[in-house]
Amino acid sequence: MEYRNLGRTGLQVSVLSFGSWVTFSNQLNDDLAIDCMQAAWDAGCNFFDNAEVYAGGESEAIMGRVFAKTGWERHSYVVSTKLYWGIHDNPNMKNTLNRKYLMQGIDSSLQRLQLDFVDLLYCHRADADTPIEETVFAMHDIITQGKALYWGTSEWSADEIRAAWEIAERHHLHKPVVEQPQYNLFDRARVEQEYARLYEDIGLGLTTWSPLKSGLLTGKYADGIPGDSRGALGGYEWLQDSLTDAEANQRVQRLAPIAKDLDCTLAQLAIAWCATNPNVSTVITGASKAQQVTQNFGALDVIPKLTDEVLDSISAAVA
Repeated sequence: MEYRNLGRTGLQVSVLSFGSWVTFSNQLNDDLAIDCMQAAWDAGCNFFDNAEVYAGGESEAIMGRVFAKTGWERHSYVVSTKLYWGIHDNPNMKNTLNRKYLMQGIDSSLQRLQLDFVDLLYCHRADADTPIEETVFAMHDIITQGKALYWGTSEWSADEIRAAWEIAERHHLHKPVVEQPQYNLFDRARVEQEYARLYEDIGLGLTTWSPLKSGLLTGKYADGIPGDSRGALGGYEWLQDSLTDAEANQRVQRLAPIAKDLDCTLAQLAIAWCATNPNVSTVITGASKAQQVTQNFGALDVIPKLTDEVLDSISAAVA
């Protein structure tokens, strides 16, 4: 396993990490969750990603029980969660980054995770109805209170990230150090273009999600939606059109000869490709069974094989 600094911080995270979106509670109970997390851990993963909204808080609760059962020492792993969407249908508790919600939300997340603190706390989306200054001060206070060690954003625009960083700089507050954007062979513009200035200017780190484009890049949707796949889950019908798009699946199939030449799966190729970006601190993977975790982490052996020539071939195949 390779470990990379999170942006310009001193925090080191495994280049491949494990996240709970979609799978925890929806596909994984406690026993399967511990199998998957243990498989990731055995492969050298030290970073586990979560969010308050995943399964309405149950994802955090499952991960908390896994941490308790494994007995891993707290210093040995990095864990993150995210706040914004909320799980209570009340004013100030939903789709917001106001101070009241953030200060109460982190306490509830820590209770479910059975932790004294999280290493990373993200603002899960930007909030147009709350001044960024209010959010920055609240996140600073959460860190000062020891409930989180670092904070960042997820799917914020470059302008929003810079505005938050400059407010923190001006008031000598804890700055946002990390962004969690979608990044894969089909979704590249934000990471490679919009954020380009932020890596050098403010030392932004990235913990990217959806390296397989919700499974599209595995090639398993070429002939429809398998019954045991993410596309078949209740509540995720909105994914089906993109997963079964004929043109997109044709682009995926053009990657097959490259994967064959490298003696790897399409999934391993897609994950390894994300990790070749030097601005990516870690690639968050997901799985519904331990075998998938092991297969995904096989991408570690593929990363060194992705020469400039191979990368050019990959880009041409999906163009």
